[in-house]
Amino acid sequence: MAWCAIPMAEIAPLTPLRYNLSRLGAAGLGNVVAPPYDVIDGAQRRELASRDPHNIVKLILPEGEGDAKYANAKELFLSWRKEGMLVRDDEPAFYRYDQTFTPPGGGSPITRRGFLGLVKLVPLDRGIVLPHERTLSGPKEDRLKLFRATRTNLSPGFMLYRDPQKSLDSALGRATELASFETSDGIRHAVAKIKGPDAIAAIVACVKKSSLLIADGHHRYETALRYCQEAETAAGDPSPANAEYGYFMVFLTNGDDPNLVVFPTHRHIHSLKKFDFNELCSGAEALFDATPLPRGAAASTLLAALALSGKKQPSLVVCTGDGRAALFALKADVDLARHPILGKKPEVLRRTDVALLHMGILEPVLGITPEAQAAKTNIWYPQDATKALHELRSGSGADKAGQALFLMNATPVAQVRSVAETGEVMPQKSTFFYPKVMTGLAIHTLEPQRVVATALR
Repeated sequence: MAWCAIPMAEIAPLTPLRYNLSRLGAAGLGNVVAPPYDVIDGAQRRELASRDPHNIVKLILPEGEGDAKYANAKELFLSWRKEGMLVRDDEPAFYRYDQTFTPPGGGSPITRRGFLGLVKLVPLDRGIVLPHERTLSGPKEDRLKLFRATRTNLSPGFMLYRDPQKSLDSALGRATELASFETSDGIRHAVAKIKGPDAIAAIVACVKKSSLLIADGHHRYETALRYCQEAETAAGDPSPANAEYGYFMVFLTNGDDPNLVVFPTHRHIHSLKKFDFNELCSGAEALFDATPLPRGAAASTLLAALALSGKKQPSLVVCTGDGRAALFALKADVDLARHPILGKKPEVLRRTDVALLHMGILEPVLGITPEAQAAKTNIWYPQDATKALHELRSGSGADKAGQALFLMNATPVAQVRSVAETGEVMPQKSTFFYPKVMTGLAIHTLEPQRVVATALR
């Protein structure tokens, strides 16, 4: 049963700060945007920063030691505004954002269409904004300090609304093109402005009928919620109506659109004190039928067997460095309700591939506790199956102690939403929404004196 029988998601158009396109070079936005902060490593940060002195990475991952880096971000942000590199848009609008890409592993190009807007912040126990994974305290403290220093929401979250009839397609089509660019990964990005009152009203009305599933940005949403609570306390009673800090900037897309594709994240097990493939297979027999697969088989062969089995029942493939592999398919007659760990979870969760792996194998068979899983003590989360399998078999990964690789099918969006509507969360890294939403297309300020334009008529 869902938490909220009649979800009432409240969204509003942005009046953001945006890069002054006339001040950018020939590459335009392509040189100043960046992926989300949490997927950028040191080498990529240096590369992004070298593209342009005003690349957004300098704000979302500022330089400096300790808390000094947040002060540096504030100073840099203010200087960019003062010099006119970041300018306030002149009217409220939604910003359509298209990403055209080739799926990982190949295939025909896909265009994912959505829009940037604002979502009214509400506690997660209301059943309006639905999380599907747990968050960690460290990243939230880091982002909160950046929020406080800059008074901005620099990076959008990513949420899914429901629109099986695609009723918003017409409204999203009424947009004025602003910019397009291609990033180094070959993805084509296009940004357009939706400012017509009728189109804006149609978008607000449609999304209001749906709850919103967080696809990416759980830490950012919870940080924005905490910042809002702090700002309301500082403002006193009553706090300003529709203050900017009461809204979170989000990329919203239709969770029922067939062009919304989700890819799997695999599990690379390493550094266990003891690991034995035969003992693993024996331990898994309580839940799974195990079928040996050809020794040394290519990743494509293993993934094909996994996909075929996954159409019939929850399935996994486990591989070892010496070339052995086995297909685990959930037994038809197993009673998951009697399982000591899975039995405590809702039916919709315990029949997901990722829950069966984490709660049916990693924890009880391999001894990787939920705490160790969260800390990534014995587990990596690779997305490229071919590369991960090569590293396991060759011992060429960053950690030479790789012991097993679990290959996964993608978790369907509908399944993730069903779990979230029960109030449960998935094991971490259950979904891989590709491509990532770029940071730098718009910036939502959190200035106490500014309000969000919620009514345009």
